[in-house]
Amino acid sequence: MNRWLNRVAVVTGSSSGIGAAVCKDLVAKGMVVVGLARREDRLQELKSELPADQAARFHARKCDVSDEKQVIDTFAWVDQTLGGADVLVNNAGKLAYINVLDQGNSSDLRSTLDINVLGVSWCTREAFQSMERRKINDGHIVIVNSILGHRVPNVGMSLNMYAPSKHAITALTEVLRQEFLAKGTHIKITSVSPGAVDTEIIDKTKIPAGLEFPMLRSEDVADAITYCISTPPNVQIHELTIKPIGEKD
Repeated sequence: MNRWLNRVAVVTGSSSGIGAAVCKDLVAKGMVVVGLARREDRLQELKSELPADQAARFHARKCDVSDEKQVIDTFAWVDQTLGGADVLVNNAGKLAYINVLDQGNSSDLRSTLDINVLGVSWCTREAFQSMERRKINDGHIVIVNSILGHRVPNVGMSLNMYAPSKHAITALTEVLRQEFLAKGTHIKITSVSPGAVDTEIIDKTKIPAGLEFPMLRSEDVADAITYCISTPPNVQIHELTIKPIGEKD
């Protein structure tokens, strides 16, 4: 991680769970970290929990990644204030406990795609263009995907628009890899696909009795992300799957 000392990482969905854990890990390893989330108060709480030297390198920024203008304005702020992002961790995501066939579900279906797919696309575009303008050739884009982006198991409850959105992310990661290749850049792209993770996105009250399952900790996924961005310049981890021990599927 030495080459990342004092360089800038932007992490979306940083108010809790995986995003918060990634922020803590990267800032502890010497990076300047910008945490993005809709809940700015939670970002400030995170900052207050950090040691003073780390808190000085953590910047909280309110941003709804489903709003393209907010994304553009945020990355412009990162460029102007901190010199631009060298690492982007696309972590923000939404899981709505609705069925695709339910009446009155349009808002939830649309917002799931806006956050999980379009938000990733917009953030990646803005981060990449910033790197390209600054002639950064060793940056890294990480996308927090899911095992549900590779298959749709029958788990006894609907996986609704979340699974299709993550399948789109799997395809998007490969499209981005090909676009990076066509541009001749050495900027890396990595999809990290965890199994179930014990975060706020999983509402345990919605899980039917008998369908309980083992879960990863947010810190487990943060460790995996740090591993991916710490690989040597000639190594790109395109897809990393991480599961809790005991996961059946």
